[in-house]
Amino acid sequence: MTETQDPDDEACGGSPPCFLHEIGPGGAPVGAQQATDVARWRKSERSRLIALRSALPAEDRALHTAAIVRQLDAMIAPQSSEIVSVYWPIRAEPDLRAWMRAACTRGLRVALPVAVQLGQPLTFREWRPDSKMARGLWKIPYPAEGPEVSPTTVLAPLIGFDAACYRLGYGGGFFDRTLAAMARKPVVIGLGYPQLRIATIFPQSHDIPMDWIVAGSESAVRRPP
Repeated sequence: MTETQDPDDEACGGSPPCFLHEIGPGGAPVGAQQATDVARWRKSERSRLIALRSALPAEDRALHTAAIVRQLDAMIAPQSSEIVSVYWPIRAEPDLRAWMRAACTRGLRVALPVAVQLGQPLTFREWRPDSKMARGLWKIPYPAEGPEVSPTTVLAPLIGFDAACYRLGYGGGFFDRTLAAMARKPVVIGLGYPQLRIATIFPQSHDIPMDWIVAGSESAVRRPP
């Protein structure tokens, strides 16, 4: 699959595992047409929001990223027992690489997700500023060496988000699949810009909401109970 192909597109074989896309909230069945309509809408909305994000002036993105960093410093204690999975920025995502380096000097353990195979959950490896890096899917860097770790907090980049803290991602299902498979659920914080808020992502049963959304200069939003 190339980077331009969308895993929500039926032609790319991107249906979630176990036919979860055919089960609605509370176990109610979802018609095939409804599932197809949602997938097509998400594909279109994803393209629109990526273009919107990329068109934001660099200065605006930097200001929002600085606001995100301030909120993360208030939310995450620099303890050695805390392992925070960050991400390597692509497509105008908030760039936290400077924060990653600063966090390491404060004693926080930082990890990066490892994505080397489609359709499989992510794994995580600890990252340090001097880590040797390799490239996985879509040439995204990850630590080339070291044991797997289990993050206590996961920072997930957003393409879009709604008031219920559901995240619209790239469509591969990596984060949902990973969170569903984890024995100990971490705190999950979605990161993005306020311009990416939408009314709803039309969540399906396989979609897992974020615990928090931190959207730039806006106050952090906690998932409704």
